[in-house]
Amino acid sequence: MSVTVRIPTQLRPLTAGEGEIVLEATTVREVIEGLEGRHPGIGERLLDESGELRRFVNIFVADEDVRFLEGLNTPLTQGQSISIVPAVAGGC
Repeated sequence: MSVTVRIPTQLRPLTAGEGEIVLEATTVREVIEGLEGRHPGIGERLLDESGELRRFVNIFVADEDVRFLEGLNTPLTQGQSISIVPAVAGGC
């Protein structure tokens, strides 16, 4: 099934500037695998050495953080939008 992945500005150099990518995927893990297949190197920016989501990367499906769903095994439905949101340090 087709899903749309929103790519943050910080990662767009790895996607040839694409801000949205349509992929065939049924889970969040398949989204990351699909991104890596198209744009080698993006996977290591999202996943750690053990294949888990890096602490400073948030992924949202239907405005829900996948960490509060089923993590990388969160199922997807046709037409869903997935947003990758890197945590940004900052303050006053």
